[in-house]
Amino acid sequence: MNLNKHLEFFDPNELNEEIHIIGCGAVGSTIAEQLTRLGIKRLYLYDFDTVSAHNITNQMYLHKHIGKPKLHALAEILQSINPEIELILNLEGWKPHHTLSGYVFTTVDSIETRKQIVNENLFNINIKAMFDVRIRLTDAQHFAAKWTAQGKSFFLATMNFSSEEAKAQTPVSACGTTLSVTHTVRHICATAVANLINAITGKGKFAKTVLIDTFNHTTEAYDDNGLIE
Repeated sequence: MNLNKHLEFFDPNELNEEIHIIGCGAVGSTIAEQLTRLGIKRLYLYDFDTVSAHNITNQMYLHKHIGKPKLHALAEILQSINPEIELILNLEGWKPHHTLSGYVFTTVDSIETRKQIVNENLFNINIKAMFDVRIRLTDAQHFAAKWTAQGKSFFLATMNFSSEEAKAQTPVSACGTTLSVTHTVRHICATAVANLINAITGKGKFAKTVLIDTFNHTTEAYDDNGLIE
């Protein structure tokens, strides 16, 4: 894979750790695509779902993938970008017996599952950092933490709500369909991947919180010192 466009800025050979993406819907599939284009050589992917027709508008999948397991469809997409990428597919989704290490993206729909992932790995010394992305319609949030005692506490505190409370804050159509637009997904996923690059290279600032509103063109980012100017 020819990486000349960005190799001087980010060399994937600088990455010596694993990357796990737990949940490959709108956020997870988009992050996986961006990481593949960066030349990441191996990804651990988790999802038990199949591609539905409504997934095509805001996820990486194509019409021909409808009805297929998301991980099989995503593998086809990623391998068409880089035939040499190694993909470890977990078709049952994340389970407590799965061993995590390196960098972990928690991108499942359920906040309870996200909290379980964090709690199961509070004392996992092999994790470098965790990243979380949450989307609504025009706005989204990204939270990240290096896996220190302070980072773990902060990351878990951002999940101090229930799925019912999250659902109440999620925009829906008149018929009850969750609303989502691909521009917001791509925007916040690019932010999360940039934060991962900063964590790997140390060249840029590592943000613990990023709040965006895509269509009002606003972004707020915070690190341990407060608002990043």
